[in-house]
Amino acid sequence: MSSKTNRDEKNFNQAALEYHKAEPKGKIEVIPSKPHSSARDLSLAYSPGVAIPCLEIEKNPKAVYDYTGKGNLVAVISNGTAVLGLGDIGAEASKPVMEGKGLLFKIFADINVFDIEINEKDPDKFIAIVKGIAPTFGGINLEDIKAPEAFYIEQRLKEELDIPLMHDDQHGTAIISAAALINALEISGKKIDKVKLVVNGAGAAAIACTKLYLELGLKKENVLMCDSKGVINHYRENLTAEKIDFVAKTEIATLEDALKGADVFIGLSKGDVMTPEMLNTMAKNPIVFGLANPTPEIDYDLAMETRKDVIMATGRSDYPNQVNNVLGFPYIFRGALDVQATTINESMKLAAVHAIADLAKEPVPEAVMLAYNLKNLSFGRAYFIPKPFDNRLITRVSMAVARAAMKSGVAGKPIDNFDDYETGLLDRMGRDEKLIRMMQTRARSNPKRVTLGNAEEYNVLKAAQILYEEGIAFPILLGEKKFIKEQMEKYGIDIDVPIVDPMDDDQEENRKKYRETLWKLRQRKGMNEYKAKRYVRQRDYFGPLMLKHDDTDALIVGFSKNYTSVLRPVLEVIEKDSGVGKIASMMMILSEKKPIFFADTSINANPTAEDLVNIAKMSEMTVKSFAIEPRIAMLAYENFAGISETSKKVAKAVAILHERYPKMIVDGEIQPDFAMNGDHLADYPFSKLGNTPANIFVFPNLESANISYKIIRGMKVAQVVGPILMGLSKPVHVLQMRASVDEIVNLATLAVLDAQMREGK
Repeated sequence: MSSKTNRDEKNFNQAALEYHKAEPKGKIEVIPSKPHSSARDLSLAYSPGVAIPCLEIEKNPKAVYDYTGKGNLVAVISNGTAVLGLGDIGAEASKPVMEGKGLLFKIFADINVFDIEINEKDPDKFIAIVKGIAPTFGGINLEDIKAPEAFYIEQRLKEELDIPLMHDDQHGTAIISAAALINALEISGKKIDKVKLVVNGAGAAAIACTKLYLELGLKKENVLMCDSKGVINHYRENLTAEKIDFVAKTEIATLEDALKGADVFIGLSKGDVMTPEMLNTMAKNPIVFGLANPTPEIDYDLAMETRKDVIMATGRSDYPNQVNNVLGFPYIFRGALDVQATTINESMKLAAVHAIADLAKEPVPEAVMLAYNLKNLSFGRAYFIPKPFDNRLITRVSMAVARAAMKSGVAGKPIDNFDDYETGLLDRMGRDEKLIRMMQTRARSNPKRVTLGNAEEYNVLKAAQILYEEGIAFPILLGEKKFIKEQMEKYGIDIDVPIVDPMDDDQEENRKKYRETLWKLRQRKGMNEYKAKRYVRQRDYFGPLMLKHDDTDALIVGFSKNYTSVLRPVLEVIEKDSGVGKIASMMMILSEKKPIFFADTSINANPTAEDLVNIAKMSEMTVKSFAIEPRIAMLAYENFAGISETSKKVAKAVAILHERYPKMIVDGEIQPDFAMNGDHLADYPFSKLGNTPANIFVFPNLESANISYKIIRGMKVAQVVGPILMGLSKPVHVLQMRASVDEIVNLATLAVLDAQMREGK
C-alpha cells in the first residue's frame, strides 16, 4: 500500500471520528413539532390537555395515528451481530450505523426515526423485546442481524405485528438489484425464465435476492448458489434450512465451473473472487452484479477491459449503475406509512421493483444530469438503474407501494386522491432538499483547481483537506509557505497539495509575468511599475493574477479581511463579463426545505432601478445553473403600493423587467413574508408569482440585504453559502469573515461548478 493511500486512509479515519464527536453528539435529534412557548401551549401538550387524546385513543386505538407521531415514526433496530463488514461488534458499537440509517430515512423521505440497539442474541428474547416496544412505532426496520437468526426473527415479527416491518439487509438489496436485473436483461435481449444465474454468497441478502428473482420469473432449476465452500449441491451436508432450499442436483462444485455459460452473476460475497478468466467463460452479453463493498467481486474497469459486452452494476457510487439500498427503503416505508399498512408484503416489494426499473427508462431531468455533471444520460448499458439523487424516486416508489398496499388489502387508510398525495410528497421534502449533496457530486465528476487564500487559517486548511479527500476540488493553498506547513503539522492535516507563497523564490518567474500584466492593466489608473512589482508579492493581488493567467481555475478569497478590501484587487485584475454593467453578489440560504437566495448582499449600496434589473437577471441565470426554477420577489416594505421612494424604485425595476423579459417569473414591490407564503400571494391574483412562493429575493439596498442574511446566519437556523459573485469573467468568490469549515467547502464547491460551466461554454 502506497504512503499516499496510507495517509488518505489515516486522514479519513480521523475525519470520521471528528465528525461523530462534534457537538451536538449523534446524527439525529428530537425537536418539538408543536408550539410550546406559552403556558397554554404546555397545558395542551401535557397536563391537563394530554388526557383528552389519551381517552380518544383508549376508545379507538387507530386514533393514535391522528393524535400522535406514530404514523411517521420508524424504529431502526439491531443487536449488532452483523454490522456492515465488521461482523458481530455488539449492540453499543452498532449505534453509529443505526443513527446513520435514521439520518437517511429523514433526509430522503422525511421519516422520523428512533434507533434502538438491543443487547440480546437469543432470537426469541429479541422478538419479545421488539414486540413489547412496537406500539410506539408506525414501522420497524431491522438492521445488521446475522443469518440464519435474521430469517427467523423477521418471519415471526411479520406474523405477530400489524405494522410495516422489513429487514433491509435482505429485502432492500433484493428490491434494488431486482430492478437492475429487469433492465439489464432487457438490454441483453434475454428472458428471465431462460437465463442461467449464479449467486455467490448465501447470507441473508443472497437468499432474499434469489427468492425475489424467482417471483419475477427466474426458474429455480437455473440457479446455482455458492457459499465459501463452493456450489450448494446435493453432495453438501450440514446445510441451514435456507441453503437447503437452494440445493442443486449437479456435479458442479466450484464457482469457476458454475460460471461457464452463465448469463448472470450476482455477487453478494467478498471482493476479487471473480477473475477475468471466469468472466470470459460466461455467455454472450453477461450480466455481472459485483455488490461486495467496498471492493466488488471483480473490479469494474477490469471487467470492462475483459469483455466489451459485459453489463455491470456494483455497490459503489464511483461507477455506473450503483445498487444502493437508499433507492428503496426510505420510499417503501414512506408509502407504507402513508396508508397505515399492516405489513410490507410481496406485492408492495414488487411494486417498488417495477417503479424503480421503469424510472430508469424515462427521460432524465436536467437536475439529475447536473448533479452528476453529465451531458447526456439515457437508458442503456451505462445507465439502467436510477441515480440516488433522482428526486422523482419519492413520488414514483412511494406511490407505487401505497397503491400496492391498497390493492392487496393491507392499507388501513387508503389514499383518495393520488394527485394531492404526489404534491404532498414533494412539499414534504422540498424539491431541492438535497442541493448541496447534488452539487458536490457534480463537482466530483470534473474537479477543478481552486486556490484558497488565507491558507494559514485552520478553517481554510481543514476545508482544503475535505475538498482534497472528497475529490470535490484540487485545492491550492495561497499564503506564507513556512507558516502553512507549521499549521498543517500542528493540526495533523496531511495532504499533498500545492502551496503557493508569493514571496518564495520559486515564484520569481510568475512574479515577473504577473507584474507585467498588472502594470498593463493599471498603468493608466495610477499604478507605476514599482507599485506593480510590490503588489505582486501580496496574496490579495497574486491570487487574482493566478486566475487571470489560468494558473488556477477558481479563486476563494476573504475570511480574515473585510469584504471591500479583499474585493478591490480582484476588480482591478479580473474583468466583468460582457454586457455586465455592475457586478453583484448573492447568498444561498439552505433551510430545512427549499433553498432561497438573497441578492445583492455585499456590493451595491443603493442600487438604481436599472441596477436592480441587472441584479435580478444575473440572479435568475445563476439559480438556473443549479437546475432550480427561479421565482423572483423584488422586495420593499409595501405590497404593490408604490408610496415610498424605495417602493417606487422597486416598482420601476419590475416594470422594466416585465417589459424586457415577459417570460421571467418576477414581481414586486412586495414584503418578504408575503412573497414566501402561497396563501398571502393569493390575495394578489394579478402577480406573476401566482400562488407559489418566491425563491430569489432582490433587496432594494445593501443594508437590508446584508442585515437580513446575517441575522439568519447568526441564528444558525440555516446554512448560508456565499457570497456568490455574479458578473465577473472568471470564478472568484469571497468568504465571509471567520467562515466555518462547511461554509468554505460549500463555497469552493460552487466555485468548481462555476468553473465547469465556463469551461462548457
